[in-house]
Amino acid sequence: MAVIIVPATVAACQPFIVSVTGAPVAATQAVFTYDGAPAQTLPVIAGVAGPATFTAVGSGAQTVSVVYLDAVGTVVGAENGTVTVTPAPAGTLTTTLITPVGGITTATTVITCSAGLGSINGTLTYTLPGGVTVTATVINGVVVPTSLGVALTPGQTVGVSFTAAAGSCPACTLAPITVVVPPVLTCSVVVQPVVGPVIVGQPTPVTAVVLCNGLPVSGASVTFNGGAAPVTVTTNALGIAVGSLTFNTAGTATVTATVTAPAGGACTCTGVVSAPITITVGAQPSCQVLLLPAGPTVVGQPTLVTAVVLCNGLPVAGASVTFNGGTAPVTVTTNAAGIATGSLTFNTAGTATVTATVTAPAGGACTCTGVVSAPITITVGAQPSCLVVVQPVLGPVIVGQPTSVTAVVTCNGLPVAGASVTFTGGVAPVTATTNALGIAVGSLTFNTAGTATVTATVTAPAGTACACTGVVSAPITITVGAQPSCLVVVQPVVGPVIVGQPTSVTALVTCNGLPVAGASVTFTGGAAPVTVTTNAAGIATGSLTFNTAGAATVTATVTAPAGTACACTGVVSVPLTITVSGPTSPTLQASPACWRVNLPFPVPSLFTATLKATLTPAQAGVTVTFFVSGLPVGTAVTNASGVATLNAGLSLLQISATNYTAVATVGGATVQATGTLAPCFPPV
Repeated sequence: MAVIIVPATVAACQPFIVSVTGAPVAATQAVFTYDGAPAQTLPVIAGVAGPATFTAVGSGAQTVSVVYLDAVGTVVGAENGTVTVTPAPAGTLTTTLITPVGGITTATTVITCSAGLGSINGTLTYTLPGGVTVTATVINGVVVPTSLGVALTPGQTVGVSFTAAAGSCPACTLAPITVVVPPVLTCSVVVQPVVGPVIVGQPTPVTAVVLCNGLPVSGASVTFNGGAAPVTVTTNALGIAVGSLTFNTAGTATVTATVTAPAGGACTCTGVVSAPITITVGAQPSCQVLLLPAGPTVVGQPTLVTAVVLCNGLPVAGASVTFNGGTAPVTVTTNAAGIATGSLTFNTAGTATVTATVTAPAGGACTCTGVVSAPITITVGAQPSCLVVVQPVLGPVIVGQPTSVTAVVTCNGLPVAGASVTFTGGVAPVTATTNALGIAVGSLTFNTAGTATVTATVTAPAGTACACTGVVSAPITITVGAQPSCLVVVQPVVGPVIVGQPTSVTALVTCNGLPVAGASVTFTGGAAPVTVTTNAAGIATGSLTFNTAGAATVTATVTAPAGTACACTGVVSVPLTITVSGPTSPTLQASPACWRVNLPFPVPSLFTATLKATLTPAQAGVTVTFFVSGLPVGTAVTNASGVATLNAGLSLLQISATNYTAVATVGGATVQATGTLAPCFPPV
């Protein structure tokens, strides 16, 4: 048996759990007991019980007892475990006493506990001079400010102690404290340093903070002095007052703040004056105009130039900026971000100096008329040449076949549209025009196999930013292959091949993987050669007849029409071996038939029936004679599918028969078949 306690060491007022293993076999329940807490009875399952949860109390080694009971409540065992309880950590009581002028003292206490405030519940007792006590309720470590009912004087003391609520267990120990009533203070007002430059004629924000006993004073009246006129404002909840002073002359100025707090405050605040601060007032500045670096500049091409206009570090909108240094000055207006962008053109290569002169709109905070930027130097480059690049040729290049060639024309890295590109290196030059992407596509034909060199010469349209007349690409070398042969493949024969019966044979003719239409294909291997022509898909289908059974070899020989991309005369396929089966005995099958009355004019017979017989294997042109009641009623000849059909007229005697007979002679042998004959429904 074993008692397991987790954690084994725990701070006072913190939970721990107890479980047991290896309980007696007869035990069905375990009763857990700890330091006066209600006992917890838990079931024992497979020798294990728990966990039971307890709250640590006291300090030092504590005993947890477990008693085992059987199903009728008899004690069948007991054991103990030990948990070590450490004292709760120390917390703090912090009390502030505030006595407003002519008012009652209020105590504000803040409780801290590193283990959390949720367990701090009870009563806070304030012991006043003379032994009088005032209490306040503590809920989850929070106590509201409490009136002590008297006006305490500076130097008197107040004792503060905490008593935990009955049944509670505070997570921290709170030692009593003694608080001394502080002396009555006056307000303090501090003018904050001014942020940013102070300029003549421009409003400047000024800020003061008003405190009483280190706490902010809201609703106090603060008057700022030192500018062209005093300004009075009221403090907010943080004790902060913000006003605005304007200074009419440049130099140094002294700013002070005088405060009067609202009646009933804890401090004496009437006419309290801050320490002065000294600020430097600057003269109204000029605008500042900055030229930004320009990008690559080329003779004759417009170049973007940009300037930023600022006043006191802020952008100036609507200012007129004139850029100088190009072929002609350009004047533009700044946007809301103080940015002006113009375009200058330079006629000669070399270095050029660009400046920007600004005049801001009337009423601005700065003096801006005729303010000139620092110059920037721009390097003007000569007009570059076009660049033409012949792309690698895709796919094989074959003698006598047109080959697609492509070139890309760019100027300063951008595509040139409408340029004339002449490709050379084939049988004859080819000229094409570039599209919007600067791409020109032409077609060259090569008459001899081997290597060939292709170049492209470009002339761009007038007005192009680059010099493009007669610019030649770097050459590319391509390999020209000999014209290939056609390829003819005999397809496998579908179905059985029978001696003496026509067999369909098929061949596929291709050139460079593409079908060849109109090619003449001769099939050999049967009783006689057969010549057919390929269709648009390059397929030729003929019919061979084999006179003997056994293995037979079929080949196809092709001659393509003139102008085909491949050499095709007399090209022979790989042979195909097929197995020819011996002839089969023919059979005849008669289909079921019905007769009907031939109205309204029974000519030539009163009754008619459609008689049908099928010859297998199918053979066309075989005569079939049909008999009813032993009498011939007519003959019919089989079609290509081996079917013979007769529309017969029947007599009254013949419709009484229940069947009919079909007879044919095939290859000297007579075959016959019988089919049913019945009335049709309806019979008319």
